[in-house]
Amino acid sequence: MSSVLNDSLIIHPPGFYIIAFETFPNISVYIIFLAFVYVVTLVFNILLIYIIACNHCLHTPKFMAVVNLAVIDIVFNTSTIPSMIKTFLFKDNFVPFNLCLLQMYVHYSFMSMESYSLAILAYDRLIAICFPLRQNVFNTLPVMSCLIGVTWVYSLGIVAYSTAIMTRLSFCNSVRVFSYFCDYAPVFRLACNDYTQQWSIASTSSMVNLMGPLTFILLSYVIILVTVFRMKSVNNRMKALATCIEHLVLVAVFFTPIIIIFIIGLYVRSIDPDQRVLSLSLASCIPPCINSVVYSLKTKEIRTRALALVKRTGELFSRVRPVRRSTMSFLRTVFNDSNIIIHPPGFYIIGFETFPFISVYFIFLSFVYVVTVLAIVW
Repeated sequence: MSSVLNDSLIIHPPGFYIIAFETFPNISVYIIFLAFVYVVTLVFNILLIYIIACNHCLHTPKFMAVVNLAVIDIVFNTSTIPSMIKTFLFKDNFVPFNLCLLQMYVHYSFMSMESYSLAILAYDRLIAICFPLRQNVFNTLPVMSCLIGVTWVYSLGIVAYSTAIMTRLSFCNSVRVFSYFCDYAPVFRLACNDYTQQWSIASTSSMVNLMGPLTFILLSYVIILVTVFRMKSVNNRMKALATCIEHLVLVAVFFTPIIIIFIIGLYVRSIDPDQRVLSLSLASCIPPCINSVVYSLKTKEIRTRALALVKRTGELFSRVRPVRRSTMSFLRTVFNDSNIIIHPPGFYIIGFETFPFISVYFIFLSFVYVVTVLAIVW
């Protein structure tokens, strides 16, 4: 044991046990809610990506940033919610050591990207409102691609380093992680050797990756407000501010819970651990779900094309070509008068043609399908 404490020997356990929700009341209701959140995240973000990809008029810097956010949201929620559902369904809360590090890496990489993607959208609004005549210089597809690429490389790189140094820790005592996934701080606090470096990296990167983008967003909107109130036309002011509403909603949804949890943790010493974990899981899982819904409902270009897509899909389902009576009579005659076997090209499934609220039922079926697949995979 002394050799372990002197850092001459590194001990890695087979894995960790995630124990946050062991005593949580009504956990089944919460898991069903998370499964619903995950289905909504997948459906709306995939729909958002599909609509933007299939409409060339939406191939603009703004919607490139929206697609970037949608991809990040899908991966971000996929990093935690499926494992939580697996733990509940199979009562298996064991996570192998390497898989724990992978989950930690993916979660924090895409959490960092989430905050930077919101900053990129703020940059898009800043250029569009404050420098409309310079958009073709400062906010083009190549510029937006470069910004997105830099944030991805930076986030993946910095989190790769912070995750890699976790392998320098020895875990010779408890392997029970009190969190809803392989969280960075709860894991390194289980180490029996010095984790000062891990704590410093976690604190610094959290401040930089969250407060840096938030500061840029706030400064951007200060400049935007100054520019807007200098406009002489009230109508132009309202139009300019209206283009920022969906982005402001996303910023509030993502950063407000994190700031509140940080303040509570700083000033309230006796916070219930279950409530803390519940708050953290909600703050992590809800924003990726809301982002796509907000952009789908609030952005006119997306909403118009989404409604058109739903309308076309409905027309496709209702466009069942009836077989003519003369053709049916001919087929009966051929079938009865000879030994010819006739195979049609296919069949039309018409069971739900007049079914009310069919879209709601298909969303429910999607939810059932995702839960089934996750249960099998995990």
